[in-house]
Amino acid sequence: MKKTAEDFLGEKVTEAVITVPAYFNDSQRQATKDAGRIAGLDVKRIINEPTAAALAFGLDKNDNGDRKIAVYDLGGGTFDVSMIEIANVDGEKQFEVLSTNGDTFLGGEDFDNRVIDYLVAEFKKEQGIDLCKDPGALALQRLKEAAEQAKIELSSAPSRPK
Repeated sequence: MKKTAEDFLGEKVTEAVITVPAYFNDSQRQATKDAGRIAGLDVKRIINEPTAAALAFGLDKNDNGDRKIAVYDLGGGTFDVSMIEIANVDGEKQFEVLSTNGDTFLGGEDFDNRVIDYLVAEFKKEQGIDLCKDPGALALQRLKEAAEQAKIELSSAPSRPK
């Protein structure tokens, strides 16, 4: 990751803030920090992924007072929900993960597969052809790519409520 960042930025990277899943325990967080140091980084801080998501969304910039928010993290194979409290402490925003939970067997691939199953069933109903019996599975591969692309486009569409 260090090399990727350096290649992208075109300069040497010496410091990092590293994110970890909210459910990481202290030894896992320390191991991550150690890995960063082994890679030649001065690890400034380890923060929870839901906190990083809230920061990236700009929730540290809003002056709406203290509040609690839910952060949903739908990954490729997991779905996590974290409750975060954002408090104004001595003029600075403080983030605390209050709780986190998730399903390690539910993620984006599951959504892709449901879309594919639906499309295969609809195609069979309308055309009488079962795409699952495609000897080269080319049709299924194209459906998989299209389902994933549709999910990505929907995920990146501007939909933040004002």
